[in-house]
Amino acid sequence: MSRLAENIDRLKARVAAAAKDHQNITLVAVSKTRSADEIRAAYLCGLSNFGENYLQEALPKIQSLGDYPITWHFIGPIQSNKTKEIADYFDWAQSVDRLKIARRLSDQRNADRLPLQVCLQVNIDGEASKSGLSPADVLPLAKKIVELPNLQLRGLMAIPAPHQKYADQLSACQRMVQLFSEIRNQIADIDTLSLGMSADLEAAVASGSTMDRIGTDIFGPRN
Repeated sequence: MSRLAENIDRLKARVAAAAKDHQNITLVAVSKTRSADEIRAAYLCGLSNFGENYLQEALPKIQSLGDYPITWHFIGPIQSNKTKEIADYFDWAQSVDRLKIARRLSDQRNADRLPLQVCLQVNIDGEASKSGLSPADVLPLAKKIVELPNLQLRGLMAIPAPHQKYADQLSACQRMVQLFSEIRNQIADIDTLSLGMSADLEAAVASGSTMDRIGTDIFGPRN
């Protein structure tokens, strides 16, 4: 068995150990800085969802792997001049935090395709260095996005502040779960809480995340 396959099996075991219902958790392999060959190898090990942060890096890989039924997630900050290509090439946009961006994605998504799946990025810890909505701004934007024709609002995404202690990780994740529950009470169709990375996976899964974005613990340390 390859090291990549071992990493993926180990990751799935961690999820199963931490989750109440691990069958409903989607693993998104964060493939920034990784080559098309590495992504292909991960796909052949059973992963089908891949997340990219940088558009110009992602496009050649998406085109190179066009014969594979990969689901592509854009997970980096979205600039206005990038929305056309994100709407064209990606299946998900997980980092929407402005109505202007959402409108551009909707307008530029080909109406013959399935709607672009969208998550709203939440800055759950109020960090100045991170993009995302404040919790109070999530519901007003969500109500506007559900009216856009070529988007489907799926849920929320967050990158909590890094914490070493499990209790601190759990606290941030549980605040996101509470916000997700509040939004879901108003917009019943949402079903995705994208929360959890290599360092805080157990806390996110135990809290109730439905999607985890994992890079290092799949591919190893970045070069």
